[in-house]
Amino acid sequence: MFIKQLYTGCLSEAAYFIESEGVAAVIDPLRDIAPYLELARERNATIKYIFETHFHADFVSGHLDLAAATKADIVYGPETTTGFPVHIAADGEAFSIGKLVVQALHTPGHTMESTCYLLLDEQGQPHAVFTGDTLFVGDVGRPDLFSGNQSKEELAGYLFESLNSKIKTLPDNVIVYPAHGPGSACGKNLGPNTYSTIGDEKSSNYALLATSKEEFIRQVTEGLSAPPQYFPINAKINKEGYDALDMLMERSLRPLSIQDFKAKAKDGAVILDTRHANIFTEGFVPESISIGLEGRFAEWAGSLLPFDKPVILVTDPGQEQETIVRLARVGFDKVEGYLEGGFEAWKAAGEKIDLIISVDPDELAMDLPHDPNLVVIDVRKPAEYADGHIKDALNITLSEMTDPGSLADLEDNHNLYVHCQGGYRSVIACSVMKREGIHNLRNVNGGFAKMKDQKGLAVVQEKNVLN
Repeated sequence: MFIKQLYTGCLSEAAYFIESEGVAAVIDPLRDIAPYLELARERNATIKYIFETHFHADFVSGHLDLAAATKADIVYGPETTTGFPVHIAADGEAFSIGKLVVQALHTPGHTMESTCYLLLDEQGQPHAVFTGDTLFVGDVGRPDLFSGNQSKEELAGYLFESLNSKIKTLPDNVIVYPAHGPGSACGKNLGPNTYSTIGDEKSSNYALLATSKEEFIRQVTEGLSAPPQYFPINAKINKEGYDALDMLMERSLRPLSIQDFKAKAKDGAVILDTRHANIFTEGFVPESISIGLEGRFAEWAGSLLPFDKPVILVTDPGQEQETIVRLARVGFDKVEGYLEGGFEAWKAAGEKIDLIISVDPDELAMDLPHDPNLVVIDVRKPAEYADGHIKDALNITLSEMTDPGSLADLEDNHNLYVHCQGGYRSVIACSVMKREGIHNLRNVNGGFAKMKDQKGLAVVQEKNVLN
């Protein structure tokens, strides 16, 4: 028996490769399928099944491309309808993988088609359960993402029944392999690990400790933040189908001369700069949005960029293909090329550039008492803000900035000092604000992590909220 978790940190996503006796299965694959094909070659195995736990909302699955490459069956659970051929598993249906058996457990709640897959070992004993977004480490899937006509309370009720009848009844030593780890927006507050056991979750997961259905529904539905804007788009793509990644790469991986780049920008294309945040601040093409590859790139791209407009890229040389693949993971299929030679070519040609002034926390501390127009903007999530923030700081979360009204209260005479926790999100925020015509701003280096210990900056706390 061979099991490998393939974890993608910037999406907090876990796919799985299972193999026995030269027969393999992949669970919840990403759109770039090369790692699964390589594992199959290494194991001298044939991929027979592609198991999908549900219609993912936070990434585009690789089920179609992987099936085309391997002729494997795509398997979904009951109550699934798709725009392409799949095998709809019956509740309890068993699938042979060499000497192993995978059993489908229909677990509606996160979505109605949500299905977990129980792996039985060579002796027919439960070994692991692949829970998708039904059960995480320390949390459960939120019931408000792709619910059709069901309310979040109704779905939470289904989830309670699924967990109690199908999951909590498994032996305590069964390994729990979820589809997501810490940082995922598919739950409220996932734990720090990417796998667990049934016993550990029964003893520590707040949702599994609920003593009644009513208590469970209240706990699971309260404190839910608005899901990222791209979640329903990705769920629809996964349900209806998409163009092959090779086809997308062919039309997207195109070098653009400076003149062609400028022409596309003038026609309304969004300029996305994926260089490191610290490099971006030193100089960039005006009106670029910074989302560096070093952070949670795909998540913020999906949350902030429009899906109905073309995108053109500025990247570090050699990072063009990686950028396009990572955008494709969250459903962007309108990339129209990249600036040939990158920002250095733009700069060498004498084109106009913009920059973001960055200051250290001590400079903010010196300016704050003497500037009545100084406004500190904290772009972190509400729960981060509540746990500790600079006194009188204005909390405008980065995800809110897609709404033009979120910046309406800022005045022309305000001197804006923008920060997050470490510096990544604040640079994104500064680039978004500059694109909206707000230029009197500074990025605070190191974010709140360095600001909280700076003499002269008062930190206050509020009652915490779930985010």
